[in-house]
Amino acid sequence: MSNTEVISLFPTPFLRAPSALPAALVDALVAHFSQQALQENNASAQLSHTRMLKPSESPLLVEAAALITPKLSEFGALMFGEQMGWSLKEMWVNVLDLGGRQAMHNHANSFISGVVYLTPTHQSSRTVFMKSPGGTDFSFKNDHAGVATGPFNAEKWVSPQPAAGDLVLFPSYLMHAVPPNEGDRRITLAFNAIPVKLDSWGYQIGFSG
Repeated sequence: MSNTEVISLFPTPFLRAPSALPAALVDALVAHFSQQALQENNASAQLSHTRMLKPSESPLLVEAAALITPKLSEFGALMFGEQMGWSLKEMWVNVLDLGGRQAMHNHANSFISGVVYLTPTHQSSRTVFMKSPGGTDFSFKNDHAGVATGPFNAEKWVSPQPAAGDLVLFPSYLMHAVPPNEGDRRITLAFNAIPVKLDSWGYQIGFSG
């Protein structure tokens, strides 16, 4: 028997919380905000967004934020090693129709980003996460039909099939995209979050808004 051990150094956390929002709230968010998604995406005419919203702007968002925030604290403890206060910086609704896609991107000026899926999602348009372009990897590849792809050599990861009400959280720097939608309209509630403060041996950086 081999006595070797493989250790995953510095893994990237990803939190998935099925049914984080109840069906009644999900339906109400769809009914209220899907008609407000009037800003066309720069890369895809079949994708539109609402403006950036504060949770305080709608009782529906207040209710959603109350359910999301404890998960932010749980996830933040994985990233920073401490349970701390978190606030939702902005929220917005995305409407992705047949053929629409979201180009690869990440989220600036935040630490945790997340998505609540408000409608069923066709398997073609599951959110894809990928390594940042460049980075510190070797510039040579071993890439052919016989390669076994695993967590140490993969360049992208397709997230699990979500159901309406499911929540996912990830570090805001993580690159992600949505491939072309081959199914029905896909509606999501996305958001960014910041901690109350970060403390590095007495030197504190606070965030407000």
